[in-house]
Amino acid sequence: MKIRIIIASLGLFISATSFAQVKKWTLEECVNYALENNISIQQSLLDAQSAEYNKKGAVGNFLPSVNANASHSWNIGLNQDITTGILVNQTTQNTALGASVGVDIFRGLNNLNQLHKANLQILANQYQIDGMKDDISLMVANAFLQILFNKESLKVAQSQHQLNLSELERTSSLIENGQLPEGEIYDLEANAASLEQQIVVAQNNVRLSTISLAQLLLISDYDNFEIASDDYDIPASAILDTNPGEIYMKALQIRNEVKISETNVEIAEKDYDLSVGGAMPTLSAFYSFNTRASNRGIVTGSEIDPDNPTQVIGVVDNSDRDNVVAPNYNVITGSADPLYDQFKFNKGHSFGLQLNIPIFNGFSNHVNMQRNRINLEKAKLNLENTKIDLESNVYQAYNDATAAAKAYTAADKTQTARQQAYNYAEERYGVGVINTFEFTQTKQALEAAQSEVVRAKFDYIFKLKVLEFYFGIPITE
Repeated sequence: MKIRIIIASLGLFISATSFAQVKKWTLEECVNYALENNISIQQSLLDAQSAEYNKKGAVGNFLPSVNANASHSWNIGLNQDITTGILVNQTTQNTALGASVGVDIFRGLNNLNQLHKANLQILANQYQIDGMKDDISLMVANAFLQILFNKESLKVAQSQHQLNLSELERTSSLIENGQLPEGEIYDLEANAASLEQQIVVAQNNVRLSTISLAQLLLISDYDNFEIASDDYDIPASAILDTNPGEIYMKALQIRNEVKISETNVEIAEKDYDLSVGGAMPTLSAFYSFNTRASNRGIVTGSEIDPDNPTQVIGVVDNSDRDNVVAPNYNVITGSADPLYDQFKFNKGHSFGLQLNIPIFNGFSNHVNMQRNRINLEKAKLNLENTKIDLESNVYQAYNDATAAAKAYTAADKTQTARQQAYNYAEERYGVGVINTFEFTQTKQALEAAQSEVVRAKFDYIFKLKVLEFYFGIPITE
């Protein structure tokens, strides 16, 4: 028996220790963790890296291109001997080396426009990442506040249940003393059952909202995920005292969706400039160096062919005796020069300028310019639409926060009044002036008012945070 008690105590100690070690996540920790691990943000960061490499490519357009080449070939069979010009059945080897340099002098300012566009794309990617972070922060804050709302609702239901149990106990005592009829307890028992059902639903809502936030953070250990359940009061904020027009003007300066649209207009302008540059003449300079070597023999001299000392080089009056003859020489060849000497003496250089003037290319330049001009106009319209949407969202957020503030104030006043009505009804119920049904009705009205205060409170907190967000106040403050 003692051993079982010790084991049971040890199990309780381990469970209590494990529970104590569960991390309590604050709102700021949840937001930071989401920003660090969100897959969409990580993908956008890769896009930003790609944009950086695009910039390196644009910078490289200003630099000269330098290339080297080398070749070595074997020629086997009947080939022309470069020293004699005679076709000879032989095997030869040839080596060639070369290098070239090219540089753009003028390309219609395309290199400069490409660099500007690359810088703008880097900026646009950064704005996009910041915008995604803003959206994710709001999503996390909403999920976090939803858990707090569900926990507060659970506390209210549990408190109401405890109060109902006390009323049940007191009513049972009055029934036993003959002060109340037995039927007076039925409404309280039904209300108790209803509250137990509400507690189960509230517990399930807490669990589901906790899992939802964990999934948003990409945390799979749902059992050990818990947020810090500190009391969240209505934050002190003067944002509702600010004119919505001022909030909109501030949002125009800081909101990333506006910055992205403005940057897209600049990118579209650079695309149009690039298409204009494609129709301009281009001027480039080039320089090349080459040298070669071979294993073929070289001519070292000549001698008269002993077998055929002369050769006919002309005929006079179709007479053999009047033929014009000349000595017939055989070329004397020697072994090839050393490779280094051949490379030294066979080198050559070439350099110059190349001008290219586009005259007609099937309307491609014209079509490209018109297409980019249309894209520029679309980007400008998108910017205006973004500003209109932002203004609408700011005014909507302002109105929502104002309405939520009024709703919370009204709910709080209603709860105060319902509490006073309940206290008065409790006194009258205690002396038998009202029956259980009437008392239960008053109690249920108080419960509804308490639940509405919790709902209105967190609805106001979130809508206030959204409005502050447009004004540049971080969601975690």
